[in-house]
Amino acid sequence: MDEHVGALVQLRAYLAQQDLPANTRLPAERELAEQLGVSRGDLRKALAVLEDEGHLWRHVGKGTFVGVKPEEEVLSFGDVESRTNPAEVMRTRLLVEPMIAREAALNATSADVAAMGRCIQSMRSADTWRQYEFFDNQLHRVIAESTQNRLLLALFDALNRVRRTVVWGRLRANPTRPPENHHSFAEHDRIVAAIAERDLDGAAQAMLAHLRTVERNLLETRVAAE
Repeated sequence: MDEHVGALVQLRAYLAQQDLPANTRLPAERELAEQLGVSRGDLRKALAVLEDEGHLWRHVGKGTFVGVKPEEEVLSFGDVESRTNPAEVMRTRLLVEPMIAREAALNATSADVAAMGRCIQSMRSADTWRQYEFFDNQLHRVIAESTQNRLLLALFDALNRVRRTVVWGRLRANPTRPPENHHSFAEHDRIVAAIAERDLDGAAQAMLAHLRTVERNLLETRVAAE
């Protein structure tokens, strides 16, 4: 009998004798190998066989458990909003929104680009920060809509909902309205120009650069508030 087959027989016998409840953690590999009188290499092969058969499941860093692996927890939006933080939200935007901009450059219509232009103009003429942020949000959603991908739009809407719920205090140097040289004006222009030109990589890079500026400003604001 091959040694790894012998280890499998020994392991089956051990589990049958112990009759352990589901989700019981087995001893560490070194300890279990010593108990069974087999090498750790042969034990690992035996564990893999029983895992494939559904008798065991493993969690990296935690160990090997008896039974079928429980289903992963699925978080609701309410759970996410209460458990996440501004840094996670910003990191997710950095991952997702450049991809959205890239898809927008591929699929946006002339009407989509015109709508983006109107959002930009409204931001430039906004009388208050609240008005500016409304049209800023509208611009990013129009970009998501122009991907012509409903699932991607739903992903954007979910992310945007969490972003607006997770409040990150923002101090304004100018309490009335955005200054004329506000960084986002030129950055938004570059994003929309790349989309209009069907420059997929340019749109993604312009969005990434814009969000990195937003991230940096938010971090600076947060530090100043603490």
